[in-house]
Amino acid sequence: MKGKLIVVSGPSGVGKNTLLNRVMELRGNVQYSVSATSRPMRPGEIDGKSYYFVSREQFEDLIRDDALLEYAEYVGNYYGTPIKPILEATQNGVDVVMDVEVVGALKIKKRIPDAVLVFILAPSFTVLKKRLEGRGDVSKELMEQRLERAKWEYSQAEHYDYLIVNDGLDKAAEELMSVMQAEKCKTMERIHLIKEENECFIPQ
Repeated sequence: MKGKLIVVSGPSGVGKNTLLNRVMELRGNVQYSVSATSRPMRPGEIDGKSYYFVSREQFEDLIRDDALLEYAEYVGNYYGTPIKPILEATQNGVDVVMDVEVVGALKIKKRIPDAVLVFILAPSFTVLKKRLEGRGDVSKELMEQRLERAKWEYSQAEHYDYLIVNDGLDKAAEELMSVMQAEKCKTMERIHLIKEENECFIPQ
């Protein structure tokens, strides 16, 4: 069976990376799609694991080479998804999960219609604001930009296939894994089983 592409989005501060890491711990046969970005590396991040950290010029080379499934500019930095690793994994039956901002996710859906879009919410906007303030890694001006961006991102959630509220890591991880399993059970994913069974009853 072909693997599924699961695209996760949500505002900065909702815990997308923590959630995906938990799912990777609990579920086998899942690969994380590492995005490329031109933003600076944050403390604790690892090049090639958290993101592929490249210069703005290098990122624009990837755009010209059509090596990205999608890309977008967010708060002054590029973010994008390399195509090749995703296609190789899904063709080999491996599910791919990825963290992509809203504009990029909607582009992916147009290009790969069977991609599954999952939007992650904080329990409330107040909680989201506190999480961002607790990071202490951005200026007040940039914080306001992120909050305004978050409001817009929430307005786009209706375009997603599923919504998950991250009000507890294990609960949210279970819900995301349930989504992944439900996608595997869709009729078009398993209709071949009925066709194969029916062939057993065709007179020779």
